[in-house]
Amino acid sequence: MFVDRVVINVYGGAGGAGSEAYRREKGVPHGGPAGGDGGNGGSVVMVADAQLSTLLDLRYRQHHRAQRGLHGSGKNKTGRSGDDLIVPVPPGTLVKDADTEVVIGELLEPGDHVVVAKGGRGGRGNVHFVTSTNQTPIRWESGRPGEERRVEVELKLIADVGLVGEPNAGKSTFLAAVSKARPKVADYPFTTLAPNLGIVELPDFRTFAVADIPGIVEGAHEGKGLGLQFLRHIERTRTLVLMVPVDVPDPGQVYRELREELASYSEELGARPHCVVLTKTDLLGPEEDTPVLDAPEAWGVFPVSSVARTGLPALLEALWLRIREVIDAEAAGEAAATGDEGWDTP
Repeated sequence: MFVDRVVINVYGGAGGAGSEAYRREKGVPHGGPAGGDGGNGGSVVMVADAQLSTLLDLRYRQHHRAQRGLHGSGKNKTGRSGDDLIVPVPPGTLVKDADTEVVIGELLEPGDHVVVAKGGRGGRGNVHFVTSTNQTPIRWESGRPGEERRVEVELKLIADVGLVGEPNAGKSTFLAAVSKARPKVADYPFTTLAPNLGIVELPDFRTFAVADIPGIVEGAHEGKGLGLQFLRHIERTRTLVLMVPVDVPDPGQVYRELREELASYSEELGARPHCVVLTKTDLLGPEEDTPVLDAPEAWGVFPVSSVARTGLPALLEALWLRIREVIDAEAAGEAAATGDEGWDTP
């Protein structure tokens, strides 16, 4: 089961209380206060784990509580701090406060982590309250409670290329043809009920990731069909592939509808660089020409047949070059933002 959104409750551990204690040693008649501090409570920390690809584990565990700190004790002994609770999530996870919608953090790479509920501070023992007029204070502090909050955890797949198309446009067949992914393929609409991710392998050890989402129908941005539920998974892609079958009555109309749905969902997604892939060219007769599609905003139009495997090598090479261009542009933008333009070479 693919789970990409859950709401959970997280609780930071409470801090331990400080101690009220006094020295009791032979030969020390007025030892004074010796109450130790309480330990700090543990925090709830989410960590990106490359072994995970879904939020299924979080669906079945709604409450996550870190360990509390132990109380302080005599002889100035500080209580042990509570252990942090590590919650593993897949890379690509976005964490928000469920009540305020404020983004807490984003976990993109394996090992990235974010504290979602801080532990409480331990209380001070009576040794901290000695004054010139009060040498034996009976004052001490309770530990602070840990942070508690409802957290919305949302997974967005991290892929270089996102496949967009109507139901039965050939997205799953294409993904199976160019990668080792094995999505369900059938001759009826909405075969794909959950996003699929495949890795394309090219010569010279070049690879890139492709995400396939359920088919988009007209009105998807309003909640129709399954597209709205999974459009978030192509928000992080570097380029989009709009797939239009050649056997539809008006390929141009299909292309325009896909563009409108993307723009209606997100202006940023609607402006994302894209190419057009005319699929199912094996259905054309010997004397039929590939339809001419007017797509001036696309960076390329490619006729392919995933079944006959025609046109795929040229498309994959073009996708690779486009991905590299975007990566280089991103690196240049980051260098300009930080003022690091690299070393001058003679």
